Amino acid sequence: MTDSAATSGRSHAVINALYFAVAVFFFLYLIIYYWTAEGGPSLLALALVPVTFILVTLDDLRKNDLYPRLLSEFWPKHFPGSPNIIVQNVPAAGSLIAANQVYNVAKPDGLTLGAIYPALYFNQLIKKSEVKYDWAKFNWIGSTVTSNQLLYMRADTPYKSIEEVRKASIAPKCGATDISSAGYYIPKIIDETLGTKFEIVSGYPSGQDIDLAVERGELQCRASTITAYFAREPFISWRKRNFTSVLIQTGNKRDGRIKDSPTIYELMDKYKTNENGRRLAKVILASGDFGRPIVAAPGVPVEGMKVLRDSFDKTIADPAFLAEAEKRRLEIDYTRWDELESLAKDVMATPPEIVARMRKLLGE
Repeated sequence: MTDSAATSGRSHAVINALYFAVAVFFFLYLIIYYWTAEGGPSLLALALVPVTFILVTLDDLRKNDLYPRLLSEFWPKHFPGSPNIIVQNVPAAGSLIAANQVYNVAKPDGLTLGAIYPALYFNQLIKKSEVKYDWAKFNWIGSTVTSNQLLYMRADTPYKSIEEVRKASIAPKCGATDISSAGYYIPKIIDETLGTKFEIVSGYPSGQDIDLAVERGELQCRASTITAYFAREPFISWRKRNFTSVLIQTGNKRDGRIKDSPTIYELMDKYKTNENGRRLAKVILASGDFGRPIVAAPGVPVEGMKVLRDSFDKTIADPAFLAEAEKRRLEIDYTRWDELESLAKDVMATPPEIVARMRKLLGE
């Protein structure tokens, strides 16, 4: 062994010894903390020890989990200790599995969070047996963006407007994953309030599979968030070659990028939708106000939730985060946790007669 190799070997030995010494110190510190602290999740873990957070999101959004991926890059630096955040995809079912996992399986320590579908409250309202969560009892952290929807149509079809869909003898086929996906409930609420007749083909594994089916001509339409339509493929390429057009959007006012496409509210006025229809639309479309919500399990102590919410707020205001979001064509339209909590309580207080109509609309 040369002198330099021997020196290098001694250096590695010193480094390894220091590493294990630090590891033993923290291990003993944690034992002492848990032995003497009064239970509850580890504020130490949230505030002092660099831990790994798991952000559970939906598997069928592998190419569309844009916001969780962006958050995972910038959120850690606003936590004391700068923990890692791992985005863990969970198999489909409209993120119902992910929501059940966060609500029931995850420890209430604030280390496992959920990036879940905004329309999962549908399943609870209509009392689906698979639901193992209470929407109003999630610990809400915030939402990066509101999720107003649009319904796009292949431009080579005869359906150039909602009026033409109303008059069509053959219904256009729209794709969906399941009933809590926008691909299902947006055309359904359009049918219910505007007198159209869409044929919904559900059961696709992911949104990307629906887009491929549209590309192949198996389907003609799909509902999607406006954000995704302007942020990712295949929509970017489709718009460049005028492959699709937007028939309708769900916001209270027209998005400037699709200013020629009417809102559902304009069309409800035009077609004189009755009050019950409007109330049904309101509870269904509240999903857009939830946007891209991040939640924690019930039972996370107040101090832990404060760390999560404060760090989330700081991330959303971070100029570097905002610059990167703009670079990736991702809108940021932040909704605070308390607004989400209030909205969750509101939708779960929907009157039974509207829930009954909702159940019928969703085919339950």
